[in-house]
Order: sequence, then structure tokens, then C-alpha cells
Amino acid sequence: MGSVTGLPGPTDAWITLAGLARETRRIRLGTLMTAATFRLPGVLAIQVAQVDQMSGGRVELGLGAAWFEAEHEAYGIPFPKEKFGRLEEQLDIVTGLWGTQVGKTYDYEGKYYRLTDSPALPKPAQKKVPVLVGGLGAKRTPRLAARYADEFNVPFASLADTERQFARVRAAAAEAGRRPDDLVYSNALVVCVGRDDAEVARRAATIGREVDELKANGLAGSPAEVVDKIGRYAAVGASRVYLQVLDLHDLDHLELISSQVQSQLD
Repeated sequence: MGSVTGLPGPTDAWITLAGLARETRRIRLGTLMTAATFRLPGVLAIQVAQVDQMSGGRVELGLGAAWFEAEHEAYGIPFPKEKFGRLEEQLDIVTGLWGTQVGKTYDYEGKYYRLTDSPALPKPAQKKVPVLVGGLGAKRTPRLAARYADEFNVPFASLADTERQFARVRAAAAEAGRRPDDLVYSNALVVCVGRDDAEVARRAATIGREVDELKANGLAGSPAEVVDKIGRYAAVGASRVYLQVLDLHDLDHLELISSQVQSQLD
């Protein structure tokens, strides 16, 4: 955000997803993560429900506390010191609105938000929109996931940190009276794949990263190397991996991932 370059500029996730909902038929649509600071919870519940309706029930809501202070400053969005409490109330409200029986109203009195006589409409197309919670916090994050999440995501973390965080969430789920296996466990990792070392190096340089750093902290190298690394995340409990593609103009990269990485995982 500090540079004047970067055209065409940032997009709004839920406007983009609304467009994709009407242009696609099969893919799931969601966020990792929508910042709880960007929208009031009642508005967010309406937006997500509408996109779910537009897509015929293909939406998943990832909701996080927000972290990028410079982006908030650049667009005039308040960046409160206490964000986690707001996230917890937003999760409570959004799921509460969706879960309210049609014809009934919804009320909420929290520290940060208050809703009175809400019609709790519209409803999503899905009976239950999957909710994703993520992060590396040792105590509050696992408890939040155990209470609200259908999926728990560990972002940009090592195998050891992933395994440790999955264990915390499983323990929190059991303590909350949930079966730990009822949650989906996932990772989000930067991907940089090439047919040879030179192609990997070229793609890493384009996104301003070093190959060795990407291999240590992401998914980088040949298709075989990346498939092996994904397998190691699967071995510590991940059943889903989200690939962050940083160069959106490199369609050959996507084709390579599809034909030589995804094809080995199906």
C-alpha cells in the first residue's frame, strides 16, 4: 500500500465474488479472510447471503480480525486496538442472523454491536454456510474456532507450527463438546512452481521473493517437490490447501499447477 503503483488497485472481495457467482457454476467461493473491521456484521450477513443466493449455494465465509493497519489508514477505515472481541461478536451475530427462523426477529446486545428487532433476512441458499476461522493464536483463536468454525485455517506457517496449532484446535473442540474431526483443517501457502530451476527462479523474482525462502515457508520448486510438500502438510492433519498465486498475469503458472500438481492430488 505504500507505493503509488499497483494498478488496477485493490478490489472488494464480496463485490468480486458476486460477479464470479454469476459467471461460474461449480467452484466454491469465499474469503481468507474478510476483515471484521471492514463491515458492520448485519451488512456482512446480508452481503454473504446474497452472494450465496447468486451462486446457488457455493459460498464459504472466512472471517478474521484484520491486521493490515496501513490499508485501513489509506482508505479511512478505523483500526481499533481491540479487534478480537469485535471478531467474536461478528461471528456470533452473522451466524445468529442466518440461524434465526423466518418470521422471527433477532436481537443482540454486545460490547461492540447492538441489533434490535432485526428481521434476520435475507437467508443464504445453503442451510449452513461454512464458516472459516484461522490464525496462530495459542488460546483465544482455538476457542473461537471450536465455537463457530466449520473449518480451521493455518496461514503461511511451517509444518511444525501447523501441527501444533491443529492440535490446539482439536483440544479446544473436544473441550467445547465437539468432535475434533467435525472440523476441516487447512493451510494457506504461497505457491511458486516451475518446470525447471530457472522457471522457478524467474517466477520467484517476479513476485519479489527468494527461492530458498519460498521453499522453506511456502510451496515452491518443481511439481514433484510441491506435491511432496503438500503431502507433508496432509500428514500433520491438513485436508485442504489454499494456494496463494501472487502474479495474477501468469496464466501458464496456473496451467502448470492444474496439470502437474492438482492432477497428482485428485
